[in-house]
Amino acid sequence: MDSSVFSGLGRLNQVLQALNVSNVEPVWSVKQTKNKIFLDIVWKTPVKPDLNIRATTVTCEDPRQKPAVQLSTTDTKAAVSKAVSSLQAGNVIAVPTDTVYGVAALAQDINAVKKLYAVKGRNGHNPIAICVSNVQDLFRWSHVTVTQDLLNDLLPGAVTLVFRRKPELNPEFNPFTDLIGIRIPNYPFVQQIAAAAGSPVALTSANISAAKSTLCVEEFENLWPHLDLVFDGGIIGDSEEARLGSTVINLSVPGQFTIIRPGSVYQKTVDILKNKYGLKEFR
Repeated sequence: MDSSVFSGLGRLNQVLQALNVSNVEPVWSVKQTKNKIFLDIVWKTPVKPDLNIRATTVTCEDPRQKPAVQLSTTDTKAAVSKAVSSLQAGNVIAVPTDTVYGVAALAQDINAVKKLYAVKGRNGHNPIAICVSNVQDLFRWSHVTVTQDLLNDLLPGAVTLVFRRKPELNPEFNPFTDLIGIRIPNYPFVQQIAAAAGSPVALTSANISAAKSTLCVEEFENLWPHLDLVFDGGIIGDSEEARLGSTVINLSVPGQFTIIRPGSVYQKTVDILKNKYGLKEFR
């Protein structure tokens, strides 16, 4: 029997002791919701002659949290398969990246995207970036304005590149803008998920909107009940600077760039764009 059911039966025994009864025969069934266990007890005979109680519902918090999948001890192929199956079922999952922990859903599944916004408590007019597995995928989902050499210098890495979106991308995903931010995290597990999913993965930081970004799974335990899977890659940063997230750059206009968010690799990125490729910064 599940430990949470035992917990519920413990509550039931407390009820019986409070009523000062014994030797009764309950017929009980178990129902479970997201976070609670309900034991429906129907008594074959009245509990006490002077207490005509024939039905009782005992409710207890389900003590089980979804255990995090430890990437250090889990076969990578199996972990990727679990992640992709969950995403394709329309769920939201949590994954480590090269910057901070993220929550993810399939961008082409609008219902999954709505869940993603709900998990974060995020304003529906704040866009979410997509994660893809390789540089060639950028050309599939956006109008790329820079050379492939430039893309290869920045990706994979802690940058989000913003271009004009292509119509192949779900029109209900970020419908209020013709731009799309695209990431290829320098984290093979996430790249493998994006490749196996065969669809862009909507990816945003694993925290309530406006709260600080998270560097270990314990820092976003408040989100766990709303996630189907949590993949634990350990601590992925050792300073507050690590929480800055990716550097977000608008490259939608040929020959120039705009920094939307400085992020964690600001100076390195600006040096590449200005000094190596001659792009002008537009503020």
